[in-house]
Amino acid sequence: MMQADSSGAPSPRTWRKPPFIANPVLRYGLLAVVVFYLVWAFATLPFNWERISEGLPRAARIFGGGFPPNFSRFDLLLTGFTESLQIALLATLLGVLLSIPFAVMAARNIAPLPVYLLGRAVIIVSRSFHPVIVAILFVAAVGFGPLAGILTLTLYSIGFVGKLLAEEIEEIDWGQVEAMRATGAGYLATLYYAVFPQILPRQVGLSMYQLDSNLRASAVVGIVGAGGIGSTLMNAFGRYDYDFAFAILLVIIAVILVSEGVSGWVRKKIW
Repeated sequence: MMQADSSGAPSPRTWRKPPFIANPVLRYGLLAVVVFYLVWAFATLPFNWERISEGLPRAARIFGGGFPPNFSRFDLLLTGFTESLQIALLATLLGVLLSIPFAVMAARNIAPLPVYLLGRAVIIVSRSFHPVIVAILFVAAVGFGPLAGILTLTLYSIGFVGKLLAEEIEEIDWGQVEAMRATGAGYLATLYYAVFPQILPRQVGLSMYQLDSNLRASAVVGIVGAGGIGSTLMNAFGRYDYDFAFAILLVIIAVILVSEGVSGWVRKKIW
């Protein structure tokens, strides 16, 4: 931020310490509260230290059984990964498309109050629950398989992308909107020619990020029966097939690394 000096030229604003840093009473008081909470939490939470000590050798056996990773059933691994990729792509496409109208509804500067409240309510509800909880509900509703995963990640995408797009719409250059309205353009034409072009780079970047996020989440929701590589991973652990499970984990890590690199490259080109 810049401030103007006496001559009218902009000058940098002087940085000041936040109160909890500058004030020793607040600083040490905050530290005391944090220490007290940590002591209280460890003293009151029901940790079963005996079971934890028994679990350490079990964890060592699991990790030891995972080496070397077993890629002999690569066809099964490829099938699970392909299903996860399809789930992530479909959920991202549906979620991004559906998030646009909800983002318009949830932008206070272009939506009337009742519509704004409805759009915000939909976004808040879709963001209120972890994808695993939503996946459990959809698995109970539509059964095991990729449909539950697609519905789960679509709802998850609407909440995330819709919220950020609504905030982006609220920060657009209002002059373009007023120029369109001065020519007699209707509401939809104003959205198409004055609002959407301003948020397009942000929308593409968010779409790439959401695809990357859905790839990770597809493995997680698959553990509860929503299809994809997560189901394959859960079955491997259920059969104590740790070397194959470790191979699946390595593939998931590799795919996420590639997806992260591609999405980062695309965002740099756009922004």
